[in-house]
Amino acid sequence: ATMPLMQEVRLRTSVETRDERQGLTLRDPALFAYPFLYMTGERGFEPFSDEELEILRRYLLFGGLLLIDDARGNKGRDFDASVRQEVARLFPDRALKILPPDHTVFRTFYLIRTIGGVRVVNPYLEGVQVEDRTPLLYCQNGLGVAWERDYLGHWVAACHPGGEAQRLEAFKLGVN
Repeated sequence: ATMPLMQEVRLRTSVETRDERQGLTLRDPALFAYPFLYMTGERGFEPFSDEELEILRRYLLFGGLLLIDDARGNKGRDFDASVRQEVARLFPDRALKILPPDHTVFRTFYLIRTIGGVRVVNPYLEGVQVEDRTPLLYCQNGLGVAWERDYLGHWVAACHPGGEAQRLEAFKLGVN
């Protein structure tokens, strides 16, 4: 399936993208060829192995970016609980923290004042800071659901409570 976000990035910036999703595992030898990883889910998941955590840590420390997107937004449960557990294992000396409004992710291409998504669970993004970089970003607002179209080109879900303006904010964040 094509990713409308990648089409938007290509239309609005000079960044070259591919429209097709590329599924990868952390053990995939091609992992380091991709500068941006997107992880989403609704349910809790099995913990990463120590080897997978080490590969992901290396990927993030050597320049990769991971955007984690909670599709359901159940705070403290399901996917959120698994993410927080695994991030604590991944970076035991660094916590997920709310990103300040002047963070680079909010002003790289678009100036972002509100966090979009299919719903608004958190009016903020969280991230893990490593020196002057934030290689891991976490959103609980269902960005990917807001970006997704069906095979006929229709949005798969309405955005609540802010409608299409909220969807536009999700795309702006994705572009940044």
